[in-house]
Amino acid sequence: MIELHYYPGNASLFPHMLLRELGVPFDLRLVDRRVDAQNSAAYLALNPAGKIPVLVHDGRAITETVAIGLYLADAYPAAGLAPPPGSPERGDYYKWMAQIANTLQAEFRAWFYPHEFTTDPDGAEAVKTAVGRRLTAAFERIADQLGERPWLLESGVSAADLYLWLMIRWGRTLPTPAREIGALGALAERVQTRPAARAALEIEGLEAPFV
Repeated sequence: MIELHYYPGNASLFPHMLLRELGVPFDLRLVDRRVDAQNSAAYLALNPAGKIPVLVHDGRAITETVAIGLYLADAYPAAGLAPPPGSPERGDYYKWMAQIANTLQAEFRAWFYPHEFTTDPDGAEAVKTAVGRRLTAAFERIADQLGERPWLLESGVSAADLYLWLMIRWGRTLPTPAREIGALGALAERVQTRPAARAALEIEGLEAPFV
């Protein structure tokens, strides 16, 4: 039994898309941020940090977006969305998953909530300007490494591409949208036209343009 606790367009969109790619049965549980449900006693019992998403598998709660993605791709290896442990590409896969989580997703926290990163009430705009530059530079580095390949890994599509797609989506709000950097827009288009991604976007009520 799998439950994904989600909110539309949040970081939970990545594991939602991944679950549909894996083709495993699961239930969605809305965590309604509009009524602060992420800070309810019931939700904090699953994730004391009050962050979305949470994956519950056979009664065991897993938190942190990247951990959920790594866990799911390994739990259902037949889908081929992660290189096998010990394979040459496994290190590259870890690199991309860690880079997306530790650089892009972490920086977007400061982009969307700059007031949390300064004690100066007038300093939020400067925080946002600085983090916007760092995000753009990070996307440029990823685009340079991607080159003209269709996916991050030479062997084909992986969970890392779905994760990167979410960051490209969030990056539509940057001064230079992430989709306009190198081949990132083409990768995003390949991801969002996949049936699993289309289903997740429709169910979450998200409308085009997606990135």
